[in-house]
Amino acid sequence: MPDDFAPRRPLFQSDEDATLSPEEVALLEEGYEAAVDAVRRNVTPAGFSACSLTDNTVYGTDVNYRSVWARDGAKTICWTLDLDPEEHPDIDACQRATLETLLGHTAENGHVPCNVTIDDGRPEFTGVGGIASIDAGLWVVIALRAYCAARNDWSLAEKHREKLATMMAWLAAQDSNGDGLLEIPEAGDWTDLFARNYHVLYDEVLWFRCLRCYGEILERFGDADGAEKYRNWGKRVGGLILKNFWPSTSRAEPPEDPNPLHNVPLPSFADAQFALGDARYLVAEVSPFAFSWRCDVYANLLAYITGLVDKDRALMTFRFLWGVGVSDPWPVENLYPVVQSGDREWKDYFTVNLLNLPHHYHNGGIWPFVGGLWCRYIHKLGMKDLAKRELVKLAECCKLGVGREWEFNEWHHGQTGRPMGKAYQAWSAASFVKACHSLHVDPEHATLT
Repeated sequence: MPDDFAPRRPLFQSDEDATLSPEEVALLEEGYEAAVDAVRRNVTPAGFSACSLTDNTVYGTDVNYRSVWARDGAKTICWTLDLDPEEHPDIDACQRATLETLLGHTAENGHVPCNVTIDDGRPEFTGVGGIASIDAGLWVVIALRAYCAARNDWSLAEKHREKLATMMAWLAAQDSNGDGLLEIPEAGDWTDLFARNYHVLYDEVLWFRCLRCYGEILERFGDADGAEKYRNWGKRVGGLILKNFWPSTSRAEPPEDPNPLHNVPLPSFADAQFALGDARYLVAEVSPFAFSWRCDVYANLLAYITGLVDKDRALMTFRFLWGVGVSDPWPVENLYPVVQSGDREWKDYFTVNLLNLPHHYHNGGIWPFVGGLWCRYIHKLGMKDLAKRELVKLAECCKLGVGREWEFNEWHHGQTGRPMGKAYQAWSAASFVKACHSLHVDPEHATLT
């Protein structure tokens, strides 16, 4: 299976002509070093913080930033595994500490905490309105597999073997009606102040990837039957995602699942919305009562990077996203088009803390960590020169700051491009590091090869 989140060390042998100016190469060199520094600012004994604890003032609900977050920490792990552990022992140690903290505070029923507070080690399992965090467990399994594979050491997974089985059982139980896909409550994932529920593309893509990662973990344990079961399960989920989130005039069916509980007839969105014809991207949300035809940019990028979507579909999605300008002024808006007041999907709570106004935060804000995925997505499509150009734009974005340069802010306004989130956000910096490695930027000499 594609090694989507495993480390890919830089290739220093030149195999193509450089397309960037010396000034642009110097910018990437500066940005790479600044990104590693930003990651290091988030190193704590308990694991990676979401943002630098010494460079941000927290007040009110912001106090929850003083935590090791499952999704933030897991992504930071996945995207910094290329760094040489001998050169960066503090980051290497923090990768393991993050996993130990999250796995060590997982509930007996397998529910992974959305975060664990750094000051007192208290696990928090719910977010807004007491809604359970579903993607926390998905990301931890993905990150654990990536960490063990990168270090060629599966002892951490072995140590938590029984807990992992319980975690997978808890996640599987979120498929409450046995239709093969997870049923996600509103505010149950990273978009914790945004209206998505039931079958949510982002969570389903992670579920697809999580199943495959756990299958590999079981294979490392010597459980061939269990590994095959989860590989087939992941294949089944991938087929269901394509069938139900990519409207098409085709009637291709997902592969049959040997477990009869997972073969409950699933209402086909493609059938119900036949008038839409053939899609250009995976739609954001599907439920028995409604759907969101918007493009969740982040989830669509993940779908290709994880191997769920093939190159032909990914190219159609890229052409659409490029045409509507999701990478302007910076890479990249997380949603297109934004939800406006008065739209069916608009909720009054979007105005809480003024976060999800149009072109803000989850409602079409620019997220540098998604921008890193964007560069990798384009590079995987084979458009290497364009990927480098977009990486330069991402560097220019990350160089902006509220108080100083290279703050790697959490997010930027979708229209003005100005930074509005916390400074030295771990996943923003880590995603830039990963993009540099994936596009083969030599961090020592900052040459593109």
